[in-house]
Amino acid sequence: MLTIPELYDLSHTLAVDYLRQFTYPWEALAGIRQLILTLGEQLDKTEYREVAPQVWVHVTATVAPTAYLGAPCIIGPETEVRHGAFVRGSALVGAHCVVGNSVELKNVILFDNVQTPHYNYVGDSILGYRSHMGAGSITSNVKSDKTLVVVRGGGEAIETGLKKMGAMLGDRVEVGCNSVLNPGTVIGRDSNVYPLSCVRGVIPPESIVKTGGVVVPKRKD
Repeated sequence: MLTIPELYDLSHTLAVDYLRQFTYPWEALAGIRQLILTLGEQLDKTEYREVAPQVWVHVTATVAPTAYLGAPCIIGPETEVRHGAFVRGSALVGAHCVVGNSVELKNVILFDNVQTPHYNYVGDSILGYRSHMGAGSITSNVKSDKTLVVVRGGGEAIETGLKKMGAMLGDRVEVGCNSVLNPGTVIGRDSNVYPLSCVRGVIPPESIVKTGGVVVPKRKD
């Protein structure tokens, strides 16, 4: 449930070759900045414009005039960056994504068709294909005691060696409004999180996280 192939369909990101180097997705966080710089120099200049130094935007993407794009970042085809969005940098945003108003991105990979539409903070995280962050939901990326993040689940405790790690969302994960994903959260493919949830640890694929942290498998009708 924790490895990159178990969480992600790599055909939906420019980071495909980069991610294949690793076992666990959080191992990729440290190199996102350099990945973007490398990819940016290789992009087709007829398809991507370098609108500012080390900021590449696809010609079919829409960026609102009040949005801020910090270097380095790549904004993919037909992605919409809305008013007041704050891309701090080290953000690889795929195709057909939504980066909405008052959304902040920092050191992230967003696969294709990811939606972060309203008031989201996504930092030191990887969001899989067609995952969706409900309004006001955030990834918390630093523990309150500032110790290194440990990924816990299924009786395992994996030391990441990272002080900053947000959430790893598998493909088609739905996160309800105003939820908090605590540092080191990993959510398996096709899972749903109820609104106002506080999520930590590893959530199996095809699960529902209910109020109070209760996790149940989805029905198979």
